[in-house]
Amino acid sequence: MNETANIALGIDIGGTGIKGALVDLETGALVSDRFRLDTPRPALPAAVADTVVAVAAHFDFAGPVGVAFPGVVLDGVVHTAANLHPDWIGASLAELVGSRLSGPSVFLNDADAAGLAEARFGAAKGVSGVVLLVTLGTGIGTAMISDGQLVPNSEFGHLELDGLDAETYAAASARKRNNHTWEEWAGHAEHYLKYLEGLVWPKLFVLGGGITKNPELWLHYLKPRTPIVLATNINNAGIIGAAAAAAQTQQAG
Repeated sequence: MNETANIALGIDIGGTGIKGALVDLETGALVSDRFRLDTPRPALPAAVADTVVAVAAHFDFAGPVGVAFPGVVLDGVVHTAANLHPDWIGASLAELVGSRLSGPSVFLNDADAAGLAEARFGAAKGVSGVVLLVTLGTGIGTAMISDGQLVPNSEFGHLELDGLDAETYAAASARKRNNHTWEEWAGHAEHYLKYLEGLVWPKLFVLGGGITKNPELWLHYLKPRTPIVLATNINNAGIIGAAAAAAQTQQAG
């Protein structure tokens, strides 16, 4: 497909799969089927880069491409990679991937991509002030949006809380690992959210992650002062947000 106005390609690198789709930048809707390839094992930079390029090639698209990565990304360079191979530290996505794509590209943290998706097209659209997206899964991913603009790489999931890394205490995985009831786990999650409130005073929490498929089990236990809503782009948030970031960067250029 040739470059089309108001369309961008979003690609989301995950620990088990790398998936992509074309996104309508007016609505945030996918305008193609998702295409997915398994994440290579071991997830070395060259092998993952080849897979990302293969996903992009599937769409034969010459427009802007955004790639969401599970780690801190600054100027296209990876600084953390907890769920991939340690060889990623210091690797340049811009060189490994961007130089091989047909269109302009941008690279960002996967939680940041999810935050952008919610700010542009989802639960945080039109909200002024600070919005915190918090994904509760194996770990805790966070994204900070201020007046609709992303503040990248917040990494609030790794704050120290009661002497522990917050995600070992309040992530959804901690409930099973510690054999907690939903109410017990929710107490920890609420403690974490209240700690975030004291740091940045958000207007809204947007909660995401697989756990949000069954909010009736736990959501009623959370009562911080900040309103809580559930993310609306759970399955495709990384793809949608990556595409939005690519288009935004192209417009800025």
